[in-house]
Amino acid sequence: MKHVNPLLDFSGLPRFEEIEAHHVEPALDEVLATNREQISALESHAGSADWTSFARPLEDLDERLQRVWSPVSHLNAVVDSDALRRAYEACLAKVSAYETEMGQNQALFKGFQRLHEAGEGVGTARRRVISNALRDFRLSGVALDESSRARFAALAEELALLENRFEQNVLDATDDWHLDVVDESNLAGVPTSVCEMAAATAREAGQRGWRFTLKAPSYVPFMKFAKNRSLRERMYHAYVTRASEMGPGEGRWDNGEVMVSILTLRRQMASLLGYDNFAEYAMETRMATSVAEVDQFLSDLVGRARGHAEDELQALVIFAQETDDVCDLQAWDHAFYAERLREVHFAFSQETLRPYFPLPRVLKGLFEVVHRLFSIRVEPVALPQLWHESVTFYDIVDAAGARRGSFYLDLFARANKRGGAWMADAIDRRRLPDGGVQTPVAFLVCNFTPPVDGQPTLLTHEEVLTLFHEFGHGLHHLLTQVDEPAVAGINGVPWDAVELPSQFLENWCWQREALDLIAAHHESGDPLPVDLFKRLSAARCFQSARAMLRQLEFSIFDLRLHSRFDPDGEQTIQQVLDDVRASLSVAESPTYNRFQHAFSHIFAGGYAAGYYGYLWAEVLSADAFGAFEESGIFDSATGQAFLNEVLEKGGVESPLDLFTAFRGRVPGIDALLHQSGLA
Repeated sequence: MKHVNPLLDFSGLPRFEEIEAHHVEPALDEVLATNREQISALESHAGSADWTSFARPLEDLDERLQRVWSPVSHLNAVVDSDALRRAYEACLAKVSAYETEMGQNQALFKGFQRLHEAGEGVGTARRRVISNALRDFRLSGVALDESSRARFAALAEELALLENRFEQNVLDATDDWHLDVVDESNLAGVPTSVCEMAAATAREAGQRGWRFTLKAPSYVPFMKFAKNRSLRERMYHAYVTRASEMGPGEGRWDNGEVMVSILTLRRQMASLLGYDNFAEYAMETRMATSVAEVDQFLSDLVGRARGHAEDELQALVIFAQETDDVCDLQAWDHAFYAERLREVHFAFSQETLRPYFPLPRVLKGLFEVVHRLFSIRVEPVALPQLWHESVTFYDIVDAAGARRGSFYLDLFARANKRGGAWMADAIDRRRLPDGGVQTPVAFLVCNFTPPVDGQPTLLTHEEVLTLFHEFGHGLHHLLTQVDEPAVAGINGVPWDAVELPSQFLENWCWQREALDLIAAHHESGDPLPVDLFKRLSAARCFQSARAMLRQLEFSIFDLRLHSRFDPDGEQTIQQVLDDVRASLSVAESPTYNRFQHAFSHIFAGGYAAGYYGYLWAEVLSADAFGAFEESGIFDSATGQAFLNEVLEKGGVESPLDLFTAFRGRVPGIDALLHQSGLA
């Protein structure tokens, strides 16, 4: 019996335990070859195209490619290996070339024009699919002359490879560095749970003592709590120089030239299509209408936040001087003294809260929150085909008992897994030829501290927020009722509005009624004490202006790189960042800070000229939550309205229209300012 490549089995969920690196390229080659054959047949009658004979077969081809490429891309992010990396890189250029080839196919373009002119888009969803397709053909260079199309395709392929190299450099530089501590006195202030994880990490490496890494569960609490200032500086230096000429690996994974090349390619691609810069090109698929509109939005927020941020920094400076006689507050001191100042003002820290957020309880509470809001149940499913023993799988079932979608949950940090947290689509919802529905599937990924010595993982409140955030993304993908995959779930949603559901769901982490479902002491089972809840609520806006200013710094830097910066000019990327910091930051960064070298969001993660979207969508999410503040945080009618008008409609309608349908008016900034303590 011939062995079947597991990546080519489209009958169910991916067979993760069977997928090996040597399966990747043959599977992709087979799918691309088959797709190209069928596309040739479709080209021949594009002039008489209708939905059934033209658009639906193209949808089927997209589905086949996604079924191969989605699990490969996911494994590349969560279980990186040399063999898988080589296979992924070998295929990335092929996928990019195919996608550009599709986007520049003039016969297919004419087919969609025919659908548009013939009114084949019956229903809102199909009309949106057609209009988006015509837009995307144009943005892929379909109208260019032959030599320009070839040039655009070559640029796109090279760009895909460079963005992947950027992310790999960040991963390798992060994994390469560690801080080994053998003298227990140097652990003063570091929480016991963090030390236990560091001891386990050291044991796994065959070392004695404690090993701290640059992954978030290790780095973040060390910077907040370690009293040893010189060790904090060492950790900080390693973290902010990752993937730079002076970072871990002595420049081996330097992203300096990679960044310049990425920006050059993006600029050239935009220029070929007649845009002055890449940001203008990117705005074609955004909720915001122009670079100038985004500039004004960010400038307005800077004006509202900067004065408050100066006051917050001054309070920190005075506190450090009065408590420890530190007269030269440095970047590696900020998190430490901010946490201590929080403890003084509000008598609690993130570590005080950790015992009340055991992961099993948080997950149970999260599932109950969304049940009360949207009448859905989250049910665990025993699934044999997983990529790691700690991964779990769940179904989402609605009130009628129908399965709406499923998701994989990969929550713990480990070696060879990229940092951060994200949601990615594994399978899209679509209407099948027999009238049935293919339910969507998502990947939900975080990087929390893994359980140590049989004890449950205890989360900080900030990590609880992260979990809710990613689950909000997941609901957006999984609860869609749109039958056309190109605009179902998160597909087709403008990038600057895609954070609405994720930031929206975070709000329940601050509400007493919801926290009673989420929080319980991991030993006694006691609920979060009333006084501790009050202190948590009072501290919600602590140092919030500085946090917003940090987001504004990233957003403005990103926008300037993609709208004003000339990679061939005299100004360097570092100088752009320095200018942004000089104009709005309230605290100086060390000259060696190379934050941009690990800024994966804009150089590898799809947020190029779009990082502002976090703040843009936060206006929407804060205002949307206001409806629940008015009617009750678990008001079923309001929850049903958000489900119907936002989560279920995917990318079928504009985010502004969806928000207005839910809220009864256009969004306003006041809710965000109030929520951030800037009103």
